[in-house]
Amino acid sequence: MAEDVKPTRKNLMEIEDRIDLSERGHDTLEQKRDGLIMEFMDILDQAQDVREDLERDFEDAQQTINMARAMEGDVAVRGAAAALKEHPEITVRSNNIMGVVVPQIEASRVRKSLDQRGYGVIGTSSRIDEAAEAYEELLETIVLAAEVETAMKKLLDEIESTKRRVNALEFTVLPDLYESEDYIEQKLEEQEREEIFRMKKVKDKKEEEERASDAGADAGTAD
Repeated sequence: MAEDVKPTRKNLMEIEDRIDLSERGHDTLEQKRDGLIMEFMDILDQAQDVREDLERDFEDAQQTINMARAMEGDVAVRGAAAALKEHPEITVRSNNIMGVVVPQIEASRVRKSLDQRGYGVIGTSSRIDEAAEAYEELLETIVLAAEVETAMKKLLDEIESTKRRVNALEFTVLPDLYESEDYIEQKLEEQEREEIFRMKKVKDKKEEEERASDAGADAGTAD
């Protein structure tokens, strides 16, 4: 790349400006990468907790629904589920983490009282109530897990993208610019030395001509 650059002072100044801009961009991206990694580690800890909660809530929900089916029968359980009038609502908003837009998911109408579930208390047992509560809790955990997992994936994608940009600047762009800078400086120094040498030869020749001219004049005077 260096040999493709014309060794002029104008090009040297342009490359020096590009180096300054690239170095500042590299530093900024490094800070962003480090900040994103810290945010990611915080969310990763939260994700691990949520995964454990999700596994536990899922097992609890399965146990309670199996118990309700065993005690009340599938028909009663399905009837209780079909009686639900108000379904949960999901609201998705945006949250900005160091320039990365991640979802903020909120669920409403998940937890319900006995009378809000629609099936009534007469003709059903506490087994169905326990199953309903367990699945309500599981749904809340699923919503939280979706929010955390999506945020974690988006942050990870941005970290990888930022790392690629940092590496491109550090190992490709800046080395090429440094090489071009060194090449131009070297060529300009060579040109300067050549110009000094040329000027010295011109000066020496002029002095020699002046000495020859003086010698001729002295010889004429002597005659």
